[in-house]
Amino acid sequence: MKKDIVVVHTSDVHVDHEYTARQNGGDGAAPVAYVLEAAREVGADLVLLCGDTFDCHKVPLHLVSRVGDLIREAAIPTVLLPGNHDPAMDDAVWRPGGLTAVENLHIIGVTHDEAVHFPHLDLEVWGRPHRDWGDMNPLETVRARTTRWQIAMAHGHYDPVPDRSMRPRASWLIGDDEINATGADYLALGHWNRNIKVGAGPVPAWYSGSPDYARTVNVVRFGHNGEVTVDRHPLNIPWPPEGEG
Repeated sequence: MKKDIVVVHTSDVHVDHEYTARQNGGDGAAPVAYVLEAAREVGADLVLLCGDTFDCHKVPLHLVSRVGDLIREAAIPTVLLPGNHDPAMDDAVWRPGGLTAVENLHIIGVTHDEAVHFPHLDLEVWGRPHRDWGDMNPLETVRARTTRWQIAMAHGHYDPVPDRSMRPRASWLIGDDEINATGADYLALGHWNRNIKVGAGPVPAWYSGSPDYARTVNVVRFGHNGEVTVDRHPLNIPWPPEGEG
């Protein structure tokens, strides 16, 4: 029997030892645990972390290692796209924290240049990582399809018709024409804290929202019949957050 593919998409987790830690009883990596718990609940084949997994590159290494341990123990293939808070730079958290040694973690721009293939799913995930602190076009180039299913990832600010000649303006702009040009079966977006569908064409493009604000993850189901559906699954985050109330 052919099986549907289930993908969990989140972004803007902002693991840190300050704000996120205070919201979670001192555990700045707790949102990662909540996301992975949800992924197990829905039987996910793949998890997408679409930018700003870490709040900055000054996160203590023990906290970075804890994130790696959580992903390793979840045993679910995970694709991470560096965002504007945690770009793929030489002094980034990825290598010193041991994340490149986590076999089921694939970091675009670090362990993989642009794309990650999952032959057993006939699926490819690609994206342009932030590589420094400057402005960039997350969907400036697109990747030709090589598998039945293709997921694109991008971390930036959606503007239906972006005017990049204007100053000042938001950085990391993503427009409708660029979304449609991907031809992807799903575009996983990060940078906005709220959950929302964007775009005006055939490509389903979604911001998942951050775990602490949206309190959900996107569950994307790629049906064996060719249909793609997107639902939200709640996170088991204590309310009020641990350490408050």
